[in-house]
Amino acid sequence: MSLTDIKIRAAKPREKAYKLADEKGLYMLITPTNSRCWYLKYRFAGKEKKLAFGVYPEVTLAIARSKRDEARKLLGNNIDPGVEKQLNKRVKKLTMENSFEALTREWYIKYSNKWTPRHRERFFTRLEKDIFPWIGDRPINEITAPELLNAVRRIESRGAIETAHRALQNCGRVFRYAIATGRAVRDISSDLKGALQPINKQRHHASITDPKEIAKLLRTINSYEGYLVTKCALQLAPLIFVRPGELRHAEWAEIDFENAEWHIPAHKMKMRTKHIVPLSLQAIKILKELHPLTGAGKYVFPSVRTTQRPMSENTVVGALRRLGYTKDEMTGHGFRSMASTLLNEQGWNRDAIERQLAHTEHRIGQGMARALVRSHLLYYI
Repeated sequence: MSLTDIKIRAAKPREKAYKLADEKGLYMLITPTNSRCWYLKYRFAGKEKKLAFGVYPEVTLAIARSKRDEARKLLGNNIDPGVEKQLNKRVKKLTMENSFEALTREWYIKYSNKWTPRHRERFFTRLEKDIFPWIGDRPINEITAPELLNAVRRIESRGAIETAHRALQNCGRVFRYAIATGRAVRDISSDLKGALQPINKQRHHASITDPKEIAKLLRTINSYEGYLVTKCALQLAPLIFVRPGELRHAEWAEIDFENAEWHIPAHKMKMRTKHIVPLSLQAIKILKELHPLTGAGKYVFPSVRTTQRPMSENTVVGALRRLGYTKDEMTGHGFRSMASTLLNEQGWNRDAIERQLAHTEHRIGQGMARALVRSHLLYYI
């Protein structure tokens, strides 16, 4: 049962500390000295944790419940409320000095809510280890370009060239936020353009882009004699050009046959925004062929071993290898490169292509999106 003020006032201290439970993890700890503290018990990343809300009666039952609800909202966004509390304390401590670290943490609190937990962790680990020790306590308006360069060159000197570039980009975002909020007058990171070693860009995803070879690939896929689920995944990949992980995690509940659309939830997308994939007649035909086999389950492309999990990340790649395509010729991710190349060569608007590839957060109109995906591969199928 939930707590009331009457129950709290009637509770007496005992020889040992004990708890009075409320709802949704909130409880009061009463000590032998009659201290009455509010706590929230919660789990984050598989670990049980607790968060202190203050002492009763200064913090009333209503206030404690309000704090609990705020913490649960953070948990709903994959944010640890305990870490968030410490972060806010640190910001308050440093804000009066307008230090680089304070502005970074302030900016982070405002804009990181859509990031994945892994990205949030990487972002702060990078800055806490490589940037804050050198310029973190400096007033942001007094930091010079040579100071910033010295910090990022320490990263560069250990061979982490790409990390150095990312750290510099992140610093630039903080400087621009400081300018927008009146704490700085210019972004000194822009003065360091070309000061770091260039990133050695490598071709990560082999792809076929020659029209004749594409036609051959599609015919080869259509002749695949393996498991139907795998064949359908191979056939669908070049038609919708989503990321391999998005394809294999597709769920039947996300497929709208009536409107010929696939609605991918934000939590499955790299950009963390909902993505709508228009489905061509060919794509609908493939899905309808597969539905009698896997439609009773959750996933469009379930694992061979269990319908409770999606197919393995190596399934499509393995099928390409069995069809005779090496890792240097074609990859699962290569269907996206194929689409980008062909659509650009056909004269489509570059922004439209990038948006339908989900490389940006903005979305093109569904009319253009439908025309784009329906034109793709028409010359080759």
